[in-house]
Amino acid sequence: MKKTKSFSYAKYGYLFSIPFVVAYLIFSLYPTINTVVLGFTDAKGMAGLTNWHFLPFEDLFKNFTTVLNAPTFRKSLVNTMILWILNFIPQISLALLLTAWFTSKRNELRGQGFFKVVFYMPNIITAASIAILFKALFAYPVGPVNSLLTNLGLTDEAINFTTMVWPTRGIIAFIQFWMWYGNTMIVLVSGVLGINPDLYEAAELDGATSSQMFWKITMPNLKTILLYTLITSMIGGLNMYDIPKLFNDGNPANSTMTTNVFIYKQAFSGSYLYARAAAASVIMFIIIAILSVLVFMMFQDSDKKMERAAKRAAKRAAKKEVG
Repeated sequence: MKKTKSFSYAKYGYLFSIPFVVAYLIFSLYPTINTVVLGFTDAKGMAGLTNWHFLPFEDLFKNFTTVLNAPTFRKSLVNTMILWILNFIPQISLALLLTAWFTSKRNELRGQGFFKVVFYMPNIITAASIAILFKALFAYPVGPVNSLLTNLGLTDEAINFTTMVWPTRGIIAFIQFWMWYGNTMIVLVSGVLGINPDLYEAAELDGATSSQMFWKITMPNLKTILLYTLITSMIGGLNMYDIPKLFNDGNPANSTMTTNVFIYKQAFSGSYLYARAAAASVIMFIIIAILSVLVFMMFQDSDKKMERAAKRAAKRAAKKEVG
């Protein structure tokens, strides 16, 4: 018998993956490795990226210690955490509320697709455009917000919001929240749609209310999606740059200067301290990695506690049946 040759498509898969691999190596892996290397050098000035030397062994971590001891970097780290928390709490709260609304079996909403598109639209607009838009809205002394407040009689004179710490932080946090709550909602809705509908039907037959089904069925089954949302939001929040930079350049008094704005100013203003900016980038990478691992471990611990509680409840039920 004549043997037929088997045809393999694997080589085409490798062939189609080459553009991605090349792009990743050039635009992601190489810059990452180069940033880590620069953190241990004396790269500085306009020619710092091409003419640099490694620091002596005893001063190898000098850039890292300098950044960690810098009050400006510490303040930028605190600012970043404040801005992320201020936007994430309302973001996840509204996203969960809208998710419960859109996925409710008892109160089916007409035109869900339209509302989902409307809520998601701010995420499509670039952060730079939105930052410039809000800067124009809160312009001083003449701007739409000041004109509205004056016409309504809420204030006698224009307010310069960009000179006040907490109003500026609130505006930046609101922009972040407004941009991302729709994306978070879409992710959560997708997670809910993946839950077995039989669970809801059984709960409805048992007389469970909508709120009981949400907290007892939806939330426990959304843990993985919530973990993903929390970690990705945290990574995005700690890398916040466009909005604080373009809205008010980290002002007033560096109260909205995030770590990425700090890194930008170290690398591209003044003395062009590339090595110090690279060290700050590596430090932020380590901080984000540690926080991500801690969040992941916290979710795992809560899952294990629930499993142990379920096993104890099952044992107690079995003992009662035997007794």
